Amino acid sequence: MIQDLWNTVSKYPKFVIGVILGVLLNAFAPLMPLFKRPVTAIALVGVLVGGLAFVSFTLKAMLGLDPL
Repeated sequence: MIQDLWNTVSKYPKFVIGVILGVLLNAFAPLMPLFKRPVTAIALVGVLVGGLAFVSFTLKAMLGLDPL
């Protein structure tokens, strides 16, 4: 009975990784055609880096990890 429990519990990490990858692939699939032209690719990379920096700075300020 305990062996069945651990078999079931050991399947959850694989499931979670699959869900996360599926969400990321479906989120970025519409953006892939924009990478075909250099101008839109540069703009898209800039927006993605800027968004990541914004989230990073906001979380650091909210959590008090880095005094500004």
